[in-house]
Amino acid sequence: MPDSSAPAGPAASAAGPLAGITVVTLEQAVAAPMCTRVLADFGARVIKVENPKGGDFARDYDTVVNGLAAHFVWANRGKESVTLNLKSPEGLEVLHRLLDGADALVSNLAPGAMARLGLAGSGLKQRYPDLISVEIDGYGQGGPLSHKRAYDLLIQAESGACSVTGTPDQPAKPGPPVADISTGLYAAISILATLCGRQRSGAATTGPITVSLFDTMMDLMGYPLTYTQHSGIEQQPLGMSSPAVAPYGAFRTADGQTVILGTTNDREWQRLARDIIGRNDLADDPTFATNSDRVANRAVLDEAIGAWCAQHDLDHVQKIADDAGIGNSRYNTTTDVLAHPQLTARDRWRQVETSAGPIPALLPPAIISGFEYEMGAVPGLGEHTDVILTELGFDPAAITGLRVRGAIGPSYGTADTNDETHSGS
Repeated sequence: MPDSSAPAGPAASAAGPLAGITVVTLEQAVAAPMCTRVLADFGARVIKVENPKGGDFARDYDTVVNGLAAHFVWANRGKESVTLNLKSPEGLEVLHRLLDGADALVSNLAPGAMARLGLAGSGLKQRYPDLISVEIDGYGQGGPLSHKRAYDLLIQAESGACSVTGTPDQPAKPGPPVADISTGLYAAISILATLCGRQRSGAATTGPITVSLFDTMMDLMGYPLTYTQHSGIEQQPLGMSSPAVAPYGAFRTADGQTVILGTTNDREWQRLARDIIGRNDLADDPTFATNSDRVANRAVLDEAIGAWCAQHDLDHVQKIADDAGIGNSRYNTTTDVLAHPQLTARDRWRQVETSAGPIPALLPPAIISGFEYEMGAVPGLGEHTDVILTELGFDPAAITGLRVRGAIGPSYGTADTNDETHSGS
């Protein structure tokens, strides 16, 4: 397991590619925070506007990270937190002063919340013609479900993702919140694409961008939807296997571990049958000649491969498979992965600061030559309110006045309890 007291890694060797870009975000939970965390990792300044009464509700999901919530520290590093009461005219005006100097606004509030704040549609475009506005919602605008709140599990069920996960008698939600994460990534991509287009053409942003969790999951469901659309067949979930190719699945080994073996084409099938399990009879049998044939008869192949794996330890199975050029992996738990040698050998852990002390965090996936991620601190609720208001031109007396009138949150470290001002996906 990574050591939270380990050094933070090499210093940044170059400014981030998004240095100089400022993003203001009204966000909670996972989808929008993942979008803006990606932008922060690449060097953007991200100012997270939070409700003074508890802020992002993901702050309170649990207390496992030295008193902080695992979801929150994962999705919110590198940001600055400002507490504003957006129901107060003065608080809303402070937000507008932030937007005056921002390049992008990201939000995932409850349906209709941005419109009620006057931060949606043509009005926002007229006031901030160059602002890139990205609103993340649940089901997209204009449909019969557009009014509904949306969370990851709800969207995964509605989109059919749970029907192709698990087993036929026990459908399941994919473990990670893939609807939230993928939507956040699509939102980040849309911002990057718009910034790139604006830089090349010099033209202002065309209008607000919306990205919905439902539409994102429709894209992720592309293969099973296409298959059913053209075959009329609903593929059944196969647990740790694939309905698309065979043989491909999980098998127990002689030492009580689990190996995943997979083939993706006819040549690999021939090598697996002949060179690994020693079943020339299966390799020569026309019943298994093509992938479609093997999918239709996967039970026979799974039995043969399972019997062979049960006679050998995991290390032996993986060596034989590697030598034959057959894809394989070990089934790991989350505890196993924390100490995974592939992470350790490649120096993938870094130290991130939080209000509860330093914690280990994994580097973002993309490796860019000459650039080291800054991996900024996870902000405390309202930690940067006074600093940012000072940047906006408020003197200490004015900041105190805003605080007394309830336009901004209490001094850092004395925030109130949560309410539903910032509720959504």
